[in-house]
Amino acid sequence: MTDFSSTTHGSPQFDDAILDSSAMSPTDSAGNPIPVTIPIDLAPGVKVVYTTRLGGVSQGDWGNCNYGGKGGEPPERVTANRIALAKELNADLSLVSQIHSGIAVDTDKLADKHKHNAPFGIDLSGTVKSGNDTVIEADAQVTSRTGLALGMFAADCMPVLLADPEHGIIGAAHCGRGGLLRGVIGACVELMVSKGAQPQHIVATLGPRICADCYEVGGEIADDFDAHFPGSYSLTRFSGPGVDLVAAAMQELAAAGIPRDNVIDSRPRVAAATQYLSEDEELIGLCLRDDEDSPRLNERIAKLRHPMCTFENPLWYSHRRSSRANKAHEGRMLALIVQNR
Repeated sequence: MTDFSSTTHGSPQFDDAILDSSAMSPTDSAGNPIPVTIPIDLAPGVKVVYTTRLGGVSQGDWGNCNYGGKGGEPPERVTANRIALAKELNADLSLVSQIHSGIAVDTDKLADKHKHNAPFGIDLSGTVKSGNDTVIEADAQVTSRTGLALGMFAADCMPVLLADPEHGIIGAAHCGRGGLLRGVIGACVELMVSKGAQPQHIVATLGPRICADCYEVGGEIADDFDAHFPGSYSLTRFSGPGVDLVAAAMQELAAAGIPRDNVIDSRPRVAAATQYLSEDEELIGLCLRDDEDSPRLNERIAKLRHPMCTFENPLWYSHRRSSRANKAHEGRMLALIVQNR
């Protein structure tokens, strides 16, 4: 796994042991995936991880490291990618069925009942069949456990990762337009508080998402969203009205009592990782094959303005970008948060 972790929040730094992804095969000698991820030290003992499209066994429109099971990819490939990710994180994954709701679930209550119902941890998403096919519909998870990585699928919607390291409570929320309107961040924080967290101690970071310059919607939708989240209306680079998910999420975090200074910016780390991978052979090949936006990686990197934007940055999966490329399918990344064992 390529490690883009750092010891500080201020500026990205690479470990001496960083691997050159350009020289890596996406699979090991046994054909197992080697996922390329971007880990971030959110707080002492708490790590956030963003997966990329690199280092898996997915093929075609799903290439190369799809973690989502609802897009039609053969489940054995999705499972292989998830198993490899759990191994690299040294943690069990916890996955639920996301429905753009305001529902948060206490994963501690689910963990014992469904522990290891999948080879990568706890799968309650209903996306890869296992011996236990229980489906839990929710868009936020909370746990006090160590070694349990709460995962949120995304491919334009914004994951929000939260932690109260002092009280050992972490949470993850899936924030599309629907989830934000339905109060998913507030529900996640409320559940964290019920388990002992304190809002003033919670730190958060906003994961990869489609940016306000690219998230074009109809005028009525943009107006309605702006009525709920004043200042979230945008004019996109396509000249139509759009919405700003970040502006809405910041208002929801403030309403939940989380201080603005407690929101850690993931962008510096992601920007550094993107630059590091700007000549990666796997990513070059992936861009040529999928023909999303500009087919050549150097062209896409040259005009990249927002590294966190799923539409602009070829590291991420994007439903909007793949639709514009007339792809029949697209994959999903995972944003995860885990407490050290």
